[in-house]
Amino acid sequence: MTSIDQITPIPSTTSAPLVVAPVYDGLCTFEFSIVAEIFGLSRPEMGPHWYRFASAAVEPGWLRAHGGLRVMADGPADLLEQADLIVVAGWKGAHVPVPEALAQRLRQAWERGARLASICSGAFVLAATGLLDGRRAATHWRYAEALRQRHPAIQVDADVLYAEEDRILTSAGSAAGIDLMLHLVRKDFGVKAANSVARRLVMPPHRSGGQAQFIERPVQPDRLHRLSDVLERMRTELHSDWTVERMAQSVLMSPRTFLRRFIEATGVPPGQWLIAERVAEAQRLLESSAIPVEDIAARVGFGSVQVLRHHFRARLGLAPRDYRSMFSAAPMRSGRAAVQPET
Repeated sequence: MTSIDQITPIPSTTSAPLVVAPVYDGLCTFEFSIVAEIFGLSRPEMGPHWYRFASAAVEPGWLRAHGGLRVMADGPADLLEQADLIVVAGWKGAHVPVPEALAQRLRQAWERGARLASICSGAFVLAATGLLDGRRAATHWRYAEALRQRHPAIQVDADVLYAEEDRILTSAGSAAGIDLMLHLVRKDFGVKAANSVARRLVMPPHRSGGQAQFIERPVQPDRLHRLSDVLERMRTELHSDWTVERMAQSVLMSPRTFLRRFIEATGVPPGQWLIAERVAEAQRLLESSAIPVEDIAARVGFGSVQVLRHHFRARLGLAPRDYRSMFSAAPMRSGRAAVQPET
């Protein structure tokens, strides 16, 4: 058990943004750890203006956390009044009421200019403030319908990893919180800093796609096994002309049977799956190489820059060159990503 004199004091550097995570009884340990790891870990290589981090107890006494832990926060809920960014790391449950005192503190923080963020079920806490009404928000796909029913004024998006609107940021399931926290680092300190943090986490600095790919779709193992070889071959030969007939022939099925089995196994038709794989490979090449966009389009099977741009915009909301400007590891001026829209 940590005694009070072992708690690290909050640095008083005035120019460094203060990130505060509310601590509650039943704390989601993993989600809280994401916030503490990214914002609370000492990172001297980032300079003196890196984030400060504190945890704030929003309930009295020792608080329990998942895994049989008991925790004591850095300070009381008053710390929320000092925060530049408040991250609600999960919540006790979709149907557990949010104390009005906590909702009021969050509303006041947002009104004075602080940013609010949530991970997974933490969206229910932000929803209780009323600030998400009329705005788009993300949460774990298992909680999306409950969030819609309890707060019909919110535009719940169950497909994205995270959403941002008017200084309020919400993320999907637990690991999507890492994506959102890296997004915040990228916005505040630039691409190079976000890439550095991601590297220490041993994860990519940006994941493409949304959480729809993670929704449970029971698949009979034998069916998935029969398709695994052709899926892997398609990934390694993205430049090839993959027709349904060719795919079906490679696994000795009729096109009709192949289509049915493919959708059962992946949740999407072959054409959509192939486009997603081609976009993902284009992202990797844009991030990690200086290969011209024209060559990347050919290499991943889109054939032309126009086709690549179309699918890139449809899936990511960015043109390929804009994506490279934002997510390439090349140094950026002033430590921030300066994106010039592609015409």
